[in-house]
Amino acid sequence: MSALSNLAALTGDINKLSALGSIGYGLSAIGPGVGVGIIFGNGTQALARQPEAAGLIRTNQILGFAFCEALALIGIVMPFVYNG
Repeated sequence: MSALSNLAALTGDINKLSALGSIGYGLSAIGPGVGVGIIFGNGTQALARQPEAAGLIRTNQILGFAFCEALALIGIVMPFVYNG
């Protein structure tokens, strides 16, 4: 069975449509998860190299974290918006 026929089978029923939204959110959560890991990993390295710039680095970390989490929240809302 091909991927397109699996997708067509998922979109046929309203219960299956919510399953498709769950799959979509699972995939959309990968990007922000990786982004948050990169932000805090690089922030830790920056703090180790320049501890005197801790305030600026921490501010930039929080700002980047907020943007990544906004993407995750958009990903969780979109299945509800397009569900009907």
